Amino acid sequence: MKKNILFSIIVLLLFISSLAQVQNNKIPFVLRLELVEVNNFPALQSFAYATWQGKWLLVGGRKDGLHRRQPWASFDEEGQNNFMYVVDPVKKQVWKQSLQKLPISIKEQLQSTNMQFYQIENKLILAGGYGYSKTADDHITYPYLTIIKVEEAINAIINGQPLTNVIMQAKDERIAVTGGRLAKIGDTLLLAGGQRFDGMYNPMGPAHGPGFTQNYTNEIRKFIITYKDNAPSIAYYAAIHDSINLHRRDYNLVPQIFPDGENGYTMFSGVFQYNADIPFTNAVDIAGGYYKVNNQFVQKLNHYHCAVLPVFSGKSADMYTIFFGGIAQYYPGTKGEMLESADVPFTKTIGIVTRKKGNFTENYLPIEMPRYSGAAAEFIFTPDVKMYNEGIADLDALQKDSDVLIGYIVGGIKSTAKNIFLSNTGTESNTQKTIMKVYLTVKQ
Repeated sequence: MKKNILFSIIVLLLFISSLAQVQNNKIPFVLRLELVEVNNFPALQSFAYATWQGKWLLVGGRKDGLHRRQPWASFDEEGQNNFMYVVDPVKKQVWKQSLQKLPISIKEQLQSTNMQFYQIENKLILAGGYGYSKTADDHITYPYLTIIKVEEAINAIINGQPLTNVIMQAKDERIAVTGGRLAKIGDTLLLAGGQRFDGMYNPMGPAHGPGFTQNYTNEIRKFIITYKDNAPSIAYYAAIHDSINLHRRDYNLVPQIFPDGENGYTMFSGVFQYNADIPFTNAVDIAGGYYKVNNQFVQKLNHYHCAVLPVFSGKSADMYTIFFGGIAQYYPGTKGEMLESADVPFTKTIGIVTRKKGNFTENYLPIEMPRYSGAAAEFIFTPDVKMYNEGIADLDALQKDSDVLIGYIVGGIKSTAKNIFLSNTGTESNTQKTIMKVYLTVKQ
């Protein structure tokens, strides 16, 4: 009880502090976080998810924290998630089913981490992913496209029924990607960025035993999925190649409304630059038939993949992209100054990038993530939030001066300190088991 009271007081103080900050920066809303405990909630990071009638379907990812430096300990089999989960965040119920009885190729891919994923109505589309394969007796990036029927999978897990008939898979080497992002414009899917990594991770490089191969795609791969005899396949495939600007992974691909009203996505940051192990700080806009590099914007916060909340105001035509914690090269100091670390540490920063008339500005809130959390997490909207476009909340539809539950920050890595990579024994970080409710208040 004392812990809950203390947390409520801290949240109230941060709420008041945030109000002053966002008013100064002319950001028309305030954020508030609330931690929620759910019994038996799966602590996962770098997972895939789908939603159906308020329930979440969680697939893949890992149960441990930041990967270790030793090849034998990094991305080990023990840390793989070998269950599919259903979560009801309102009733605080959790169901699960083992992947053990699924066909081997499906089971192995669904145990992987950093799969690219996208939900189209009742289908969760999964592409690639990295992990240990008993079949290959090695770590691989999986060359599979897998489709899960979301409603049927949720019902099967809740009722203890087999999952075999609700999952279909096809092999395609063009899908062997991890750390990219999957999106959709019109009828076309976009597999943007990422890499193919085969072998055991080794920070000393591919020439040191055990060796590995690593190839960034440097591409936006465009395709349409067709179905025949209940099996998916890729059609109308094409790729846009740019070895400079598309050479990135583990980044945030966020749906956007562009200044001319067109729908698209922006690739924010990601890693690694060619000449140094530091993130990219520019952005890349992707629309229907083109991509455009924005070198005028320098993103200093929230460089790695983290939970992201996009909101748009049709009245002002302002696009807000809110990043929750994660890992970054820069972070604010105690006096508001911007500090830089070439180690690219974990941060607590909640950053906001505002797109106004085509120009980007970046701010941060005094509200911070609990501990060093947010990396490899996902933001999941509540089902009753009105959306301006798919994946983007309608800011104008939110009642003013009302504390609205807009969504949840789910999973991710929680670290005990900023920099743990060199000293990581497996205990310095873990996965976030507590769900975070995100409330948004629109000001007059």
